Amino acid sequence: MYVSTQGKVPARRDAGIPPVRAESDRMAVGIGFLSVAHMHSHGYAAGLRRLPEVEIRGVWDDDADRARSFAESLGVRVFESPGALVAECDGLIVTSENLRHVEMVEHAALAGKPVLCEKPLVASETDARRLEQVLRKSNIPLMTAFPCRYASAFGALRRRYQAGELGKALAVCATNHGTCPFGWFVDPSKSGGGAMIDHVVHVADLLWVLLGEEPASVFAQTGNRMYGQTWEDTAMLTLGYPSGLFATIDSSWSRPETFKTWGDVTMTIVCERGVLEMDMFAQEIGHYRKGGTTYGVAFYGSDMDAGLVEDFVRVVRGETPPPIPTEDGLRAAKIALAGYRSVAEGRPVAP
Repeated sequence: MYVSTQGKVPARRDAGIPPVRAESDRMAVGIGFLSVAHMHSHGYAAGLRRLPEVEIRGVWDDDADRARSFAESLGVRVFESPGALVAECDGLIVTSENLRHVEMVEHAALAGKPVLCEKPLVASETDARRLEQVLRKSNIPLMTAFPCRYASAFGALRRRYQAGELGKALAVCATNHGTCPFGWFVDPSKSGGGAMIDHVVHVADLLWVLLGEEPASVFAQTGNRMYGQTWEDTAMLTLGYPSGLFATIDSSWSRPETFKTWGDVTMTIVCERGVLEMDMFAQEIGHYRKGGTTYGVAFYGSDMDAGLVEDFVRVVRGETPPPIPTEDGLRAAKIALAGYRSVAEGRPVAP
């Protein structure tokens, strides 16, 4: 975990202010990808390529074809082992299968390198304990990939709510629907579950940022009627808070493959004196054409991935502690994991 100086400024030998360096004079920050199993790796790479001070050093993946395809798209090197990649980088991005996150983080931790890890930070209680052990030994900066924090729509919602005009929140109804990603996402031995482990954590994290309150109970129900397989494709959670507030999260893979985007993130906050509503991805222009596909969408607005990786580069440079610290990643993951315990026991459980 990152150790904060809590505002204490370390003394400099000259007790003066260091000269401002031109951007072109700054040493390039080398970033590597430890597995690119998750599709978000492409968005993070695109964000990094827009930063002139960043060099993507390469990729390691146990799937040779996947590594080669990713490397060729960026013109970077494929490394033969995780350790070889880590040695050549200043910071690492982990976009592996969920149940390999801790393994990948440990490779970087052994070398003392900062990490941006894809969500969920952990996908089992065992992994949570193992990660805590790894971080006790290494103390590396570990940032969880929650790009939704960087959406302009959520920023506006947060500012409006925290201004206090509408009073305290009484209830929240939130969704993070998606199309089913299939592949390893529907193999619990690699993902840790189905729709619930995949999509609960985004909204759980936004609720923490917005409310600053942790739920005292989690009640979950799941189903598999969309695809009829052994993994859950639908999931609904109800979170109960000590203040009396309750929130629901629908994390279902319920959008068809023809849906205009991969899914949604929405939030309705019922307050004492009004209601706030957010549709995070309603930043679009619809267009119609003759023949073929009759409707299309052109998206505009905030690039969440770009904001996320830009902050991570600042962490790697040592300019700031992780704005999304380990504790936040674990907090959100434990809500999803509590959902599975709730389903197994048929009752609300503590996260």
